[in-house]
Amino acid sequence: MKKLSCDPADPGFVQNPYPFYDHLREAGRMVWWEDLGLPVIAGYDGVSMALRDARFGREAPSGFEPDIPVHLRPFYDIEDHSMLELEGDRHKRLRGLVLRAFTSRRIKGLVPDLEEITNDLIDHFPQDADFDLLPAFCKMVPVRIICRLLGVPEAMSEQLLGWSNAMVAVYTPGRTIEIERAAATAATEFAAFMRGYVDERRSSPADDLITSLIAAEEEGEKLSTDELITTCILLLNAGHEATVHSLGIAVKTLLEHHTPREMIMDGRIDGVIEEVIRFDPPLHLFQRWVYEDTTFLGQALKRGDKIGLLLGAAGRDDDAWDDPNVFDPTRPVKQNMAFGAGIHFCVGAPLARLELRVALPILFARCPNLRLLEVPRYAQTWHFHGLERLMVRT
Repeated sequence: MKKLSCDPADPGFVQNPYPFYDHLREAGRMVWWEDLGLPVIAGYDGVSMALRDARFGREAPSGFEPDIPVHLRPFYDIEDHSMLELEGDRHKRLRGLVLRAFTSRRIKGLVPDLEEITNDLIDHFPQDADFDLLPAFCKMVPVRIICRLLGVPEAMSEQLLGWSNAMVAVYTPGRTIEIERAAATAATEFAAFMRGYVDERRSSPADDLITSLIAAEEEGEKLSTDELITTCILLLNAGHEATVHSLGIAVKTLLEHHTPREMIMDGRIDGVIEEVIRFDPPLHLFQRWVYEDTTFLGQALKRGDKIGLLLGAAGRDDDAWDDPNVFDPTRPVKQNMAFGAGIHFCVGAPLARLELRVALPILFARCPNLRLLEVPRYAQTWHFHGLERLMVRT
């Protein structure tokens, strides 16, 4: 296996990781990334196959479970019930029950809410002033719609964001013990808050996702209270993080490439969205455990090894797309890896796409003179690929 080196914390790499991804693909189908201490896959076909292969998964194989520090136990008490971290029958059962409540009909029914939220946020944009579009728009669309989806007051948006940001920070490289303690505290407080809402909905059902999750049943199985709480937290943490980044990157990309406004507003928005998340997706690395001694892409792997799947690199593979480093919203749509694939394909992908489909046309229609005031920079968290700020003027 060939070896390549690139510091994932290097600012040049963080701002533009794609040239290194090209080097990885040129070096082989699986390459040892020395700085990560991990074999990684950067090609579209390899990433797609690995995501669908039962020899690999998110849950640690028996005997390889990581030691959890006592101060982080409250955080992992939540993670223990997350469908994102489970495999096999536990994952199948949990995902099946969640999908019974998180239906396409429910998601489509959010369109009027999304339109209302988007217009309300734009109504409050500063006039004749520079401002950061991330807190003014990109961060608020997802959290407010998830509040409405769950049936939680939108007045709680800032508090939910605080908890979510503290928990997600655990996944950043080089995290400190202060970050870990903050994540554990946020997990405890978030879980207590959601437990109160679950208890309330058990006695007073409403037309919201929490009530539907409580009612969901499959072959006599129902979600436990802990599973309900974790699922609601997962929807906010994973769904909010990815959509904030996708919205911010979409606005940046469309403005930088002078995308004709009619492409965004005349019904071609779906193709534009798929090209944005192919070209510059919000999540760049997903790790998988190896469940058995095996050979994959010509390389020998041992049970208990880990492999890295570079979702961000897969979308720039010239074996899968013509001129992949060119942003072309007119290109034919092909499945990208931005939301994963296989049994762990993101359950929130339809909602994330809907948020982009509704919010972007309204934003560009109501702000025809929207422009960037500086070259946007990415935050120093490479695998969570999102902007530091997005300074604009309308």
